[in-house]
Amino acid sequence: MKNRYAQTVSSKLIKTELLRGGKLGKHVPLTVPFSPDRLRDMLGKCGMVYVKPDTGSQGIGVMRVERKPNSYRYRIGTERHDFGSYEEMYGSIRRWTDQRRHLIQQGVRVPLYEGRHFDFRIMTQKNAAGRWVVTGIAGRVAHPGKIVSNGSQGGTIYEAGRLLQPAAGRTGTAKTIGLMQELALLAAGRFGREYPAMNELGIDIAVDRRLKPWILEVNTRPDPCPFVKLEDQTAIRRIVRYGRRYGRRYCLKCGKAKSGT
Repeated sequence: MKNRYAQTVSSKLIKTELLRGGKLGKHVPLTVPFSPDRLRDMLGKCGMVYVKPDTGSQGIGVMRVERKPNSYRYRIGTERHDFGSYEEMYGSIRRWTDQRRHLIQQGVRVPLYEGRHFDFRIMTQKNAAGRWVVTGIAGRVAHPGKIVSNGSQGGTIYEAGRLLQPAAGRTGTAKTIGLMQELALLAAGRFGREYPAMNELGIDIAVDRRLKPWILEVNTRPDPCPFVKLEDQTAIRRIVRYGRRYGRRYCLKCGKAKSGT
C-alpha cells in the first residue's frame, strides 16, 4: 500500500504516472516499463529513447538508444556501441538491465550549447503558508562525450537564460522559463496532494528544438548542488532558508559539478 505521508518516492515510473493527464500530461514523455518488445516498439515510434533504472539517481546507468536507417546504437557513460540488427543490440543492452527494473522514456531532441546537451533543474519548496513556490532554476550542460547533464557526472551549471537565449532570443527565453516554472508548480501541486508530507521537489525539464518543455523526472530528495555552482547565490540561500524551516539540512560541498563562466 502506498504511504501518502512518505517524503520520498523512489520509483521513476510511479512518479511519471502521477503526472499523466491534463496540461501536465502534454509535457511528459511517453514512459513504459522495459521489455524487448516495448523497446523495439518505442524505437519504431520515436527513433530515440532513454533506458534508465526505475530507481537510482545521478544519471547512473542511463542509456540513450537510437534506431538509425540501417543500424542501431546505444550510449552509456562515454561508451558508444553500434549494431547491425536490433537483436544484436538488445543482447548487449541486457547486460546493463538484467539486475534491476528499468523503464523506457521517449527521447527529447534538445538544442545544443557549445555542442553539448542541456536541461534544467527547477527547485520547488513549500513556503511558511504551505504553498508551493519556485525557489531556484539552473541550467545543466552535459559533460563532453556524455548523455546526461548531472553535475555528479561532470556537468556544467549555468544560469538558465544563458542556455536558452541562442535558440529562443530574449523574449522567447522569458516565455519558456515562465512556462517551465508553471509546469514545475503544477507538478508539485499533484505530488503535494498525493503525498502531503513532501516539502520539496527537484524537477528536471528539457526543452526541445521547438522550445516545448518536457518533464523528464521528479526528484523527491533533490540535490542542491546545481544552485551552489551558480555565480548568483540568491537561489541557494533561499533554498537553504526554506529547507531549514521544515528541518532539511543540505550538504553544500559539490566537487564534481562545474560552474559555467
